[in-house]
Amino acid sequence: MKWTDLDDNWCPVARTLSLVGDRWTLLILRDCFLGMSRFDQFADSTGATRHIVSDRLKRLVEAGILEKSAYSDRPKRYEYVLTERGQEFAPALIAFRDWGKKHLPVRRPTQA
Repeated sequence: MKWTDLDDNWCPVARTLSLVGDRWTLLILRDCFLGMSRFDQFADSTGATRHIVSDRLKRLVEAGILEKSAYSDRPKRYEYVLTERGQEFAPALIAFRDWGKKHLPVRRPTQA
């Protein structure tokens, strides 16, 4: 089954994952919650290719999670901000963060 075939799937987890279930999308959402709003910020922060960032932003805008608005006409540049629907994703992202802190802590090498 392809992710695009999940529109009629009864499982809300599967439907949600079809939209935000890859690392690049989740990292872009993380960055939005951290106050980032511009394409170059997302590309630099996530390390994703420009093509991937463009694709994920387009999907998030189409899903009503982000809103796109122009901040420059020459050259044409946009910023992306969370909509109310996007803001409602905060508890899920916080749960990811908290779980990661608890179960996947950063291990720093000990100093000799």
